[in-house]
Amino acid sequence: MRRGVLVRLVAVGLAAAAVAFAVAFFVPWLPTSASKEGDRIDFVFWFVTVICIAIFALVVAVILYAVVRFRARPDDDSDGAPIHGHTGLEIAWTAVPAALVTAISVVSAVALAENDHLPKRHLRVNVTAQQFAWSFSYPKYKGLTVSQLRLPLNEAVELKMQSKDVIHSFWVPQFRQKQDVVPGITTRLVITPKRLGTFPVVCTELCGEGHALMRSEAIVMRPKAFAAWAKGQQQAAAKASQGVTGGGPGLAAFNTNGCSGCHTFKPAGSKATTGPDLDNLKVDAARAGKPLAAFVRESIADPNAYIEKGYQPGIMPTTFKSLPAQQLDALVQFLTAGKK
Repeated sequence: MRRGVLVRLVAVGLAAAAVAFAVAFFVPWLPTSASKEGDRIDFVFWFVTVICIAIFALVVAVILYAVVRFRARPDDDSDGAPIHGHTGLEIAWTAVPAALVTAISVVSAVALAENDHLPKRHLRVNVTAQQFAWSFSYPKYKGLTVSQLRLPLNEAVELKMQSKDVIHSFWVPQFRQKQDVVPGITTRLVITPKRLGTFPVVCTELCGEGHALMRSEAIVMRPKAFAAWAKGQQQAAAKASQGVTGGGPGLAAFNTNGCSGCHTFKPAGSKATTGPDLDNLKVDAARAGKPLAAFVRESIADPNAYIEKGYQPGIMPTTFKSLPAQQLDALVQFLTAGKK
Protein backbone atom coordinates (compact mmCIF):
# COMPACT_ATOMS: atom_id res chain seq x y z
CA MET A 1 0.00 0.00 0.00
CA ARG A 2 2.78 2.41 0.95
CA ARG A 3 4.60 1.62 -2.28
CA GLY A 4 1.45 2.39 -4.26
CA VAL A 5 1.04 5.70 -2.45
CA LEU A 6 4.64 6.63 -3.17
CA VAL A 7 4.24 5.79 -6.85
CA ARG A 8 1.13 7.95 -7.09
CA LEU A 9 2.82 10.85 -5.31
CA VAL A 10 5.83 10.65 -7.60
CA ALA A 11 3.61 10.50 -10.70
CA VAL A 12 1.57 13.54 -9.65
CA GLY A 13 4.73 15.38 -8.60
CA LEU A 14 6.42 14.75 -11.94
CA ALA A 15 3.31 15.93 -13.80
CA ALA A 16 3.17 19.15 -11.74
CA ALA A 17 6.92 19.69 -12.22
CA ALA A 18 6.56 19.22 -15.98
CA VAL A 19 3.81 21.85 -16.16
CA ALA A 20 5.77 24.31 -14.01
CA PHE A 21 8.94 23.63 -16.00
CA ALA A 22 7.17 24.30 -19.29
CA VAL A 23 5.75 27.60 -18.02
CA ALA A 24 9.10 28.71 -16.57
CA PHE A 25 11.43 27.70 -19.40
CA PHE A 26 9.41 27.94 -22.60
CA VAL A 27 7.77 31.32 -21.97
CA PRO A 28 10.30 34.11 -22.77
CA TRP A 29 9.99 35.93 -19.44
CA LEU A 30 13.33 37.74 -19.78
CA PRO A 31 15.08 39.41 -22.74
CA THR A 32 18.37 37.85 -23.80
CA SER A 33 21.16 38.87 -21.45
CA ALA A 34 23.66 41.34 -22.93
CA SER A 35 26.14 41.65 -20.05
CA LYS A 36 28.31 39.39 -17.90
CA GLU A 37 26.59 40.75 -14.80
CA GLY A 38 23.26 39.83 -16.37
CA ASP A 39 24.43 36.23 -16.79
CA ARG A 40 25.14 35.99 -13.06
CA ILE A 41 21.74 37.43 -12.22
CA ASP A 42 20.07 34.96 -14.59
CA PHE A 43 21.93 32.08 -12.90
CA VAL A 44 20.55 33.15 -9.51
CA PHE A 45 17.09 33.54 -11.04
CA TRP A 46 17.05 30.04 -12.52
CA PHE A 47 18.69 28.53 -9.44
CA VAL A 48 15.82 29.84 -7.33
CA THR A 49 13.28 28.89 -10.00
CA VAL A 50 14.41 25.24 -10.05
CA ILE A 51 14.11 25.05 -6.26
CA CYS A 52 10.64 26.61 -6.43
CA ILE A 53 9.54 24.13 -9.10
CA ALA A 54 10.70 21.21 -6.94
CA ILE A 55 8.84 22.52 -3.89
CA PHE A 56 5.77 23.31 -5.98
CA ALA A 57 5.72 19.80 -7.42
CA LEU A 58 6.03 18.19 -3.98
CA VAL A 59 3.27 20.34 -2.43
CA VAL A 60 0.91 19.84 -5.38
CA ALA A 61 1.49 16.09 -5.33
CA VAL A 62 0.67 15.81 -1.62
CA ILE A 63 -2.38 18.10 -1.91
CA LEU A 64 -3.86 16.33 -4.92
CA TYR A 65 -3.27 12.90 -3.44
CA ALA A 66 -4.86 13.96 -0.15
CA VAL A 67 -7.87 15.47 -1.93
CA VAL A 68 -8.48 12.25 -3.87
CA ARG A 69 -7.47 9.66 -1.27
CA PHE A 70 -9.02 11.18 1.84
CA ARG A 71 -12.08 12.93 0.45
CA ALA A 72 -15.27 12.47 2.47
CA ARG A 73 -18.54 11.32 1.02
CA PRO A 74 -21.29 13.97 0.68
CA ASP A 75 -23.30 12.40 3.55
CA ASP A 76 -20.31 11.80 5.83
CA ASP A 77 -20.40 14.26 8.75
CA SER A 78 -18.18 12.27 11.08
CA ASP A 79 -14.95 13.62 12.54
CA GLY A 80 -11.65 12.62 11.03
CA ALA A 81 -9.51 10.00 12.69
CA PRO A 82 -7.12 11.39 15.33
CA ILE A 83 -3.49 11.58 14.21
CA HIS A 84 -0.20 12.33 15.91
CA GLY A 85 2.82 14.32 14.73
CA HIS A 86 5.72 12.73 12.91
CA THR A 87 9.06 13.80 14.39
CA GLY A 88 11.13 12.78 11.38
CA LEU A 89 8.83 14.63 8.97
CA GLU A 90 8.89 17.78 11.10
CA ILE A 91 12.70 17.74 11.22
CA ALA A 92 12.82 17.26 7.45
CA TRP A 93 10.47 20.13 6.59
CA THR A 94 12.46 22.43 8.86
CA ALA A 95 15.98 21.38 7.89
CA VAL A 96 15.45 21.17 4.12
CA PRO A 97 13.97 24.70 3.70
CA ALA A 98 16.72 26.09 5.96
CA ALA A 99 19.35 24.48 3.76
CA LEU A 100 17.70 25.77 0.59
CA VAL A 101 17.40 29.33 1.91
CA THR A 102 21.06 29.23 2.97
CA ALA A 103 22.07 28.01 -0.51
CA ILE A 104 20.08 30.80 -2.16
CA SER A 105 21.69 33.37 0.16
CA VAL A 106 25.20 32.15 -0.60
CA VAL A 107 24.66 32.05 -4.38
CA SER A 108 23.08 35.52 -4.33
CA ALA A 109 25.88 37.01 -2.21
CA VAL A 110 28.55 35.62 -4.53
CA ALA A 111 26.75 36.95 -7.63
CA LEU A 112 26.31 40.43 -6.08
CA ALA A 113 29.96 40.57 -5.01
CA GLU A 114 31.13 39.55 -8.48
CA ASN A 115 28.82 42.08 -10.14
CA ASP A 116 30.15 44.87 -7.93
CA HIS A 117 33.81 44.05 -8.66
CA LEU A 118 35.51 46.66 -10.85
CA PRO A 119 38.70 45.67 -12.71
CA LYS A 120 41.62 48.11 -12.79
CA ARG A 121 41.19 48.52 -16.54
CA HIS A 122 37.75 50.01 -17.04
CA LEU A 123 35.88 52.88 -18.64
CA ARG A 124 34.12 55.46 -16.50
CA VAL A 125 30.92 57.15 -17.61
CA ASN A 126 29.22 59.91 -15.63
CA VAL A 127 25.45 59.59 -15.90
CA THR A 128 23.23 62.61 -15.21
CA ALA A 129 19.48 62.20 -14.77
CA GLN A 130 16.99 65.04 -14.80
CA GLN A 131 13.38 65.58 -15.74
CA PHE A 132 13.08 64.05 -18.30
CA ALA A 133 16.32 63.08 -19.99
CA TRP A 134 19.59 61.21 -19.56
CA SER A 135 23.04 62.57 -20.41
CA PHE A 136 26.30 60.61 -20.47
CA SER A 137 29.75 62.13 -20.01
CA TYR A 138 33.10 60.42 -20.70
CA PRO A 139 35.95 61.86 -18.55
CA LYS A 140 38.50 59.87 -20.57
CA TYR A 141 37.51 61.80 -23.69
CA LYS A 142 37.76 65.34 -22.27
CA GLY A 143 34.27 65.27 -20.79
CA LEU A 144 32.53 64.33 -24.04
CA THR A 145 28.80 64.54 -23.26
CA VAL A 146 26.08 62.84 -25.33
CA SER A 147 22.45 61.78 -24.96
CA GLN A 148 23.01 58.12 -25.88
CA LEU A 149 25.09 55.71 -23.81
CA ARG A 150 27.73 54.06 -25.96
CA LEU A 151 29.83 51.22 -24.54
CA PRO A 152 32.72 49.11 -25.85
CA LEU A 153 32.15 45.37 -26.11
CA ASN A 154 33.66 43.18 -23.34
CA GLU A 155 35.11 46.13 -21.40
CA ALA A 156 34.06 46.82 -17.82
CA VAL A 157 32.27 50.15 -17.43
CA GLU A 158 31.63 52.03 -14.20
CA LEU A 159 28.56 54.25 -14.29
CA LYS A 160 28.75 57.07 -11.73
CA MET A 161 25.22 58.44 -11.51
CA GLN A 162 23.78 61.70 -10.18
CA SER A 163 20.39 63.40 -10.34
CA LYS A 164 19.77 67.13 -10.80
CA ASP A 165 16.24 67.15 -9.42
CA VAL A 166 14.22 64.17 -8.18
CA ILE A 167 14.81 60.44 -7.73
CA HIS A 168 15.23 58.56 -11.00
CA SER A 169 16.20 54.95 -11.63
CA PHE A 170 18.54 53.68 -14.37
CA TRP A 171 17.66 50.37 -15.99
CA VAL A 172 18.59 48.52 -19.16
CA PRO A 173 16.52 45.28 -19.24
CA GLN A 174 19.18 43.36 -21.18
CA PHE A 175 21.82 44.32 -18.58
CA ARG A 176 19.42 43.22 -15.80
CA GLN A 177 20.78 45.62 -13.16
CA LYS A 178 18.78 48.60 -11.92
CA GLN A 179 20.10 51.46 -9.81
CA ASP A 180 18.33 54.43 -8.26
CA VAL A 181 19.76 57.88 -9.03
CA VAL A 182 19.25 60.06 -5.96
CA PRO A 183 19.77 63.84 -5.62
CA GLY A 184 22.83 64.64 -3.51
CA ILE A 185 24.20 61.08 -3.71
CA THR A 186 26.50 59.50 -6.30
CA THR A 187 25.41 55.94 -7.00
CA ARG A 188 27.32 53.46 -9.15
CA LEU A 189 26.80 50.47 -11.36
CA VAL A 190 29.29 48.14 -13.06
CA ILE A 191 28.41 46.81 -16.51
CA THR A 192 30.45 44.58 -18.82
CA PRO A 193 28.63 44.37 -22.17
CA LYS A 194 28.97 41.04 -23.96
CA ARG A 195 26.61 41.48 -26.91
CA LEU A 196 26.56 44.03 -29.73
CA GLY A 197 23.35 45.93 -30.28
CA THR A 198 21.10 48.79 -29.23
CA PHE A 199 19.18 48.44 -25.97
CA PRO A 200 16.63 50.74 -24.28
CA VAL A 201 17.60 52.87 -21.28
CA VAL A 202 14.54 53.29 -19.08
CA CYS A 203 13.74 55.34 -15.98
CA THR A 204 11.83 53.04 -13.61
CA GLU A 205 11.11 55.58 -10.86
CA LEU A 206 8.01 57.76 -11.30
CA CYS A 207 9.69 61.16 -11.65
CA GLY A 208 6.99 63.49 -12.97
CA GLU A 209 4.60 64.04 -15.86
CA GLY A 210 7.19 63.18 -18.50
CA HIS A 211 8.39 60.00 -16.77
CA ALA A 212 7.19 57.73 -19.59
CA LEU A 213 9.23 59.78 -22.07
CA MET A 214 12.49 59.52 -20.13
CA ARG A 215 14.08 57.06 -22.51
CA SER A 216 17.43 56.75 -24.20
CA GLU A 217 19.56 54.02 -25.77
CA ALA A 218 22.60 51.99 -24.79
CA ILE A 219 24.63 51.13 -27.89
CA VAL A 220 27.28 48.42 -27.52
CA MET A 221 30.05 48.72 -30.13
CA ARG A 222 33.26 46.93 -30.97
CA PRO A 223 36.22 48.57 -29.19
CA LYS A 224 37.74 50.01 -32.38
CA ALA A 225 34.38 51.37 -33.52
CA PHE A 226 33.82 52.90 -30.08
CA ALA A 227 37.23 54.60 -30.12
CA ALA A 228 36.55 55.96 -33.61
CA TRP A 229 33.14 57.24 -32.52
CA ALA A 230 34.58 58.99 -29.45
CA LYS A 231 37.31 60.62 -31.52
CA GLY A 232 34.77 61.76 -34.11
CA GLN A 233 32.53 63.24 -31.42
CA GLN A 234 35.45 65.15 -29.94
CA GLN A 235 36.38 66.56 -33.33
CA ALA A 236 32.76 67.55 -34.02
CA ALA A 237 32.54 69.32 -30.66
CA ALA A 238 35.80 71.15 -31.31
CA LYS A 239 34.61 72.19 -34.77
CA ALA A 240 31.31 73.43 -33.38
CA SER A 241 33.06 75.48 -30.70
CA GLN A 242 35.12 77.24 -33.38
CA GLY A 243 32.34 77.84 -35.87
CA VAL A 244 29.60 80.40 -36.18
CA THR A 245 27.07 78.11 -34.55
CA GLY A 246 27.68 79.64 -31.14
CA GLY A 247 29.26 76.42 -29.88
CA GLY A 248 31.72 76.39 -27.02
CA PRO A 249 29.88 77.30 -23.79
CA GLY A 250 26.52 77.12 -25.55
CA LEU A 251 27.14 73.62 -26.87
CA ALA A 252 28.42 72.54 -23.46
CA ALA A 253 25.31 73.96 -21.79
CA PHE A 254 23.09 72.24 -24.36
CA ASN A 255 24.65 68.84 -23.64
CA THR A 256 25.15 69.06 -19.88
CA ASN A 257 21.57 70.19 -19.29
CA GLY A 258 20.12 67.25 -21.19
CA CYS A 259 18.69 69.25 -24.11
CA SER A 260 20.05 66.67 -26.55
CA GLY A 261 18.01 63.98 -24.82
CA CYS A 262 14.69 65.58 -25.82
CA HIS A 263 15.25 67.77 -28.89
CA THR A 264 16.53 67.55 -32.43
CA PHE A 265 19.17 70.21 -33.17
CA LYS A 266 21.59 69.72 -36.06
CA PRO A 267 24.42 71.96 -34.75
CA ALA A 268 24.58 69.77 -31.62
CA GLY A 269 24.13 66.51 -33.52
CA SER A 270 21.03 65.58 -31.50
CA LYS A 271 18.06 63.74 -32.99
CA ALA A 272 15.66 63.23 -30.07
CA THR A 273 11.95 63.76 -30.65
CA THR A 274 10.44 64.09 -27.16
CA GLY A 275 10.30 67.89 -27.53
CA PRO A 276 9.92 70.25 -30.50
CA ASP A 277 12.56 70.38 -33.25
CA LEU A 278 14.88 73.24 -32.31
CA ASP A 279 15.96 73.67 -35.92
CA ASN A 280 12.51 75.26 -36.42
CA LEU A 281 12.84 77.86 -33.66
CA LYS A 282 12.53 80.81 -36.03
CA VAL A 283 9.21 79.53 -37.38
CA ASP A 284 7.98 78.71 -33.88
CA ALA A 285 8.89 82.20 -32.62
CA ALA A 286 7.01 83.81 -35.51
CA ARG A 287 3.99 81.63 -34.76
CA ALA A 288 4.13 82.74 -31.12
CA GLY A 289 4.48 86.38 -32.25
CA LYS A 290 7.71 87.04 -30.36
CA PRO A 291 11.31 87.97 -31.23
CA LEU A 292 13.48 84.90 -31.64
CA ALA A 293 15.92 85.51 -28.76
CA ALA A 294 13.15 86.51 -26.35
CA PHE A 295 11.10 83.48 -27.40
CA VAL A 296 14.00 81.08 -26.82
CA ARG A 297 14.86 82.61 -23.46
CA GLU A 298 11.23 82.42 -22.31
CA SER A 299 10.88 78.85 -23.56
CA ILE A 300 13.85 77.81 -21.43
CA ALA A 301 12.82 79.67 -18.26
CA ASP A 302 9.06 79.17 -18.59
CA PRO A 303 8.45 76.24 -20.99
CA ASN A 304 4.68 76.32 -20.46
CA ALA A 305 4.33 79.92 -21.65
CA TYR A 306 3.94 78.69 -25.23
CA ILE A 307 3.19 75.09 -26.18
CA GLU A 308 3.93 74.04 -29.73
CA LYS A 309 1.08 72.21 -31.45
CA GLY A 310 1.32 68.46 -30.96
CA TYR A 311 3.09 68.66 -27.59
CA GLN A 312 1.78 68.67 -24.03
CA PRO A 313 2.43 71.13 -21.19
CA GLY A 314 4.36 70.00 -18.12
CA ILE A 315 6.77 67.73 -19.97
CA MET A 316 9.74 70.10 -19.94
CA PRO A 317 10.72 70.94 -16.34
CA THR A 318 10.75 74.52 -15.10
CA THR A 319 14.06 74.10 -13.26
CA PHE A 320 16.04 75.66 -16.12
CA LYS A 321 14.97 79.11 -14.97
CA SER A 322 17.62 78.77 -12.26
CA LEU A 323 20.47 78.39 -14.78
CA PRO A 324 23.32 80.86 -14.18
CA ALA A 325 22.85 83.96 -16.33
CA GLN A 326 26.10 83.37 -18.22
CA GLN A 327 25.11 79.80 -19.08
CA LEU A 328 21.61 80.85 -20.11
CA ASP A 329 22.99 83.59 -22.36
CA ALA A 330 25.39 81.12 -24.00
CA LEU A 331 22.56 78.63 -24.56
CA VAL A 332 20.29 81.27 -26.12
CA GLN A 333 23.13 82.42 -28.40
CA PHE A 334 23.85 78.82 -29.43
CA LEU A 335 20.21 78.12 -30.27
CA THR A 336 19.62 81.34 -32.20
CA ALA A 337 22.94 81.60 -34.10
CA GLY A 338 22.38 81.84 -37.84
CA LYS A 339 18.57 82.03 -37.53
CA LYS A 340 18.04 85.79 -37.22
